Amino acid sequence: MPTMDAAHAFALDVSRVKDKAGLADLLQEACSRMGCSWFALSHHIDFMADPDRGVRVHNYPEEWALWFDERRLGVTDPVHRESQRNMSGFLWHDMKTERPEDEVILAEARRHGIGDGLTVPAHLPGHAHGSVSFAWKPGSSASADALQFARMIGGPAFDAARLIAYPDLAHIGPRLTRRQREVLIWAAKGESVPRIGLRLGLSPDTVREHLRNARQRYEANGGITLTVRALYDGDISFEDIAKR
Repeated sequence: MPTMDAAHAFALDVSRVKDKAGLADLLQEACSRMGCSWFALSHHIDFMADPDRGVRVHNYPEEWALWFDERRLGVTDPVHRESQRNMSGFLWHDMKTERPEDEVILAEARRHGIGDGLTVPAHLPGHAHGSVSFAWKPGSSASADALQFARMIGGPAFDAARLIAYPDLAHIGPRLTRRQREVLIWAAKGESVPRIGLRLGLSPDTVREHLRNARQRYEANGGITLTVRALYDGDISFEDIAKR
């Protein structure tokens, strides 16, 4: 069963990944925790027309991937369209099909062994839309618990994929102030806001403000994503987090 500790472990592991094969291994481990079979991390683009423009890591059947690409579904796929209207993620069985071809696409996916699933959007200003999806074989259903776990790991996974594909991005990024860095390190150690305040002589509201400002600098929507991006950028290190 996916847990918060497992999500934190994934975020740390994925920040050490050096290539797509390593990322695929971690996504496969995440699948095992959720009890699913398939994963797909991808920008929503036409990979047949411009394969170098985006990032994609998946373990879908090759026949399905070829069928999908030949029909240029990177932008028009119903799951991808739904994710562009959604910020927090969704279960596929809650999704409403809008076009006649949507049912054809979903039926073809089932024919290739891809049934229900879930998707976590990955939207970064200035970049193509993307998402991280996990899918089950027909006959099994994605659960709310699995979606919650996927929400915690989707951002770090997509960040890792972007940095593997475009390593120069690791050298471009905002730097945290000294106090933001101190607060983030204690938060990454698992300390609560009140305890961080006691350690640093700050009020809880000031601690929250430093964390909020740090997230804004890194355009991160949560603490795990902030920690991963700060690790990649060098603002904090694993030694900082491990130090007692």
